Amino acid sequence: MEAGGVVFGGPRLVLIAGPCVIESPEACLRHAERLAAISRQSQVPIVFKSSFDKANRTSQASFRGPGLQAGLRVLERVKRETGLPVLTDIHEPAQAAAAAAVADVLQIPALLSRQTDLIAAAALTGAALNLKKGQFLAPWDMRAVVAKAESFGNHRLMVTERGFSFGYNNLVSDFRALVIMRAFGYPVVFDATHSAQLPGAGGERSGGQREFVAPLARAAAAVGIDALFMEVHEDPDHALSDGPNSYPLELLPALLTDVTRIDAAARAAASRD
Repeated sequence: MEAGGVVFGGPRLVLIAGPCVIESPEACLRHAERLAAISRQSQVPIVFKSSFDKANRTSQASFRGPGLQAGLRVLERVKRETGLPVLTDIHEPAQAAAAAAVADVLQIPALLSRQTDLIAAAALTGAALNLKKGQFLAPWDMRAVVAKAESFGNHRLMVTERGFSFGYNNLVSDFRALVIMRAFGYPVVFDATHSAQLPGAGGERSGGQREFVAPLARAAAAVGIDALFMEVHEDPDHALSDGPNSYPLELLPALLTDVTRIDAAARAAASRD
């Protein structure tokens, strides 16, 4: 599946990365420029990810972002000045057309993965879609989500594993999900940072276990993925959203080296099976 000049499900691993939310135009562009440099150095195709609105924050007082119009202007600037394709999520059907006019990939958030009207609106734009598996869904339940998008004529799809709710304020990663969802016939993505999230564990905010992001990313590459999804930040401890589970941008090149080596070994093993 091609989007913005990047091929998902081809011979190379793709990285989807960026800060959780657009904190400011300057910060967003600064992160994107660093990711573009990392992409050139590592030869890993990168799709820049950031949200114009985080509508599913734990607290009403939490920072949500600049909103649809201002946020899309920022993402448009990122594309123009860095050359990176962009991915952003939508939360309402009315946002789909405007977002698709700028973003190369529209993302259906995990918490909204069963919202038929949202999937329909996104699918009808013709944009590539990233369908994130809800924390409350078994991997085989995502087949129905995929079927919804297909029913509206969109086959430019990929599916993302981001952990499963395991008791209160906790997620676990079941790597069987990557194998199960690959059988749907679309590229499979592993979200290493949201899989290390502790939803609502901070009272009025979510917590996270950043120390598990790298091990989970390496493990997913060994199982076999087409893309790795990571929220990265230059200063995670002061990020305005998802800081506890965001990965430090300065550590990303070293992790990418590990992941691409493991990915190459996994692909070689798969070709022999």
